[in-house]
Amino acid sequence: MVYHSSFVDEEGITKACGCPLLPLKSHIKGPAPISEQDKTDIVDEAITFFRANVFFTNFDIKSPADKLLIYLTFYINVALKRLEGCRTLAVGTKAIINLGLEDIPVPGETGFPFPGLFSLPQSQDEADLFRNYLKQVREETSGRLLSVAYRANGTPNKWWLAFAKRKFINVVVL
Repeated sequence: MVYHSSFVDEEGITKACGCPLLPLKSHIKGPAPISEQDKTDIVDEAITFFRANVFFTNFDIKSPADKLLIYLTFYINVALKRLEGCRTLAVGTKAIINLGLEDIPVPGETGFPFPGLFSLPQSQDEADLFRNYLKQVREETSGRLLSVAYRANGTPNKWWLAFAKRKFINVVVL
């Protein structure tokens, strides 16, 4: 059984491209509302559920937050692929920073991994808002992922990096 997001209440949440812009426990500037540090956010859920959800080839969407969970699970898979050959935390950090510098496509643009999952942006402002949100959530995910993919002494955690070989919902990561 797939793990779904607990963020089902959409009241007061801004949306872009059919995706809720959920609050984040983040110090990174962006359009996401700030969440309390002691509460679980979507990034915590994505990292917690990743190792279970990555085994599934189908994902039944029960709320709009599940779309973001799918996107983040895919992004974690991409990030782990980049970290696969990195033997130290310093090298892994550099790889993740380079991943963060890449262009972030939005629905309707070439390179977006899930056409049809999110609705097309109605305006350039909505596309920019969604792109900036994805950039912020990816940066936050990357930072937290490094803390679980590498041990305190800077060596790789094989129980995380082994999942780089998995394909999430049969999407091949290059």
